[in-house]
Amino acid sequence: MNARAIFMGVVFAFMWSSAFTSARVIVAHAPPMASLSLRFLISGVIAIAIAAALGQTPRLTRVQWRATIIFGICQNALYLGLNFVAMQWVEAGLASIIASTMPLMVALLGWLALRDRLPPLAILGLIMGFVGVALIMGGRLEGGLDWTGIALCFVGAFALAIATLSVRGASSGGNVMMIVGLQMLVGSACLAVVAGATETIEVTWSWKLFVAFVYTTLVPGILATWVWFTLVNMIGAVKAATFHFLNPFFGVAVAWVFLGENMGAWDVIGVFIVAAGILAVQLSKQKPTQA
Repeated sequence: MNARAIFMGVVFAFMWSSAFTSARVIVAHAPPMASLSLRFLISGVIAIAIAAALGQTPRLTRVQWRATIIFGICQNALYLGLNFVAMQWVEAGLASIIASTMPLMVALLGWLALRDRLPPLAILGLIMGFVGVALIMGGRLEGGLDWTGIALCFVGAFALAIATLSVRGASSGGNVMMIVGLQMLVGSACLAVVAGATETIEVTWSWKLFVAFVYTTLVPGILATWVWFTLVNMIGAVKAATFHFLNPFFGVAVAWVFLGENMGAWDVIGVFIVAAGILAVQLSKQKPTQA
């Protein structure tokens, strides 16, 4: 893995993790589903315009179209949609930690559904990851936890795990920026239907809402997604997913700095355990580098 890939991985992890903090600000001022649908509509149109300027076309292969639709539904509509709803009651730091268990869920799904062999290091990583999350939630019990919101976060992480399994099929063959835009439009359409049926549009306008919405649209929305697809093309999905071990650190740190969320001793201990578990699972998948 070269320096460029490492830099892109770290930058992606930071942008991905910071989205929980900006989302927390947005849902405090506007309905979650409608806000997210609008975000994806704007992000998708911008991404497609950039792709067209780069000479990319929506002429995708059947495999690319299938994977792009799956990714748009699972990652954008389900994962982010459920997290936006949950963020009305769950703190950004905790939501980011739960979402960070996605690589653990991918490994667990591979073992249960695909009968993949789990090396001892992966088994240890799975145990450490879920123990770390349990410690964090246990440390916050005194402050009260919204279990409905937490359940939504876990279901969203599961949907993200499924989306991650489709990334390679979506990004291979070029047209990366076009794919980024198209999968955002898929998510926007799904969320618009749900928002229209379940939400009342009531917005409390403020500069915080404006900044959070613009940041979420451009940085975690377009830039982070493009970096992820590009990174997967460069080093493969397994190696790229290794950078998810940084998400617990960044997610809690950003929420602490910008939202003033509490960060107790159990949070710090749990974050280190979750990160170590994620890293162990991902390293167990690495193949020895050939000379």
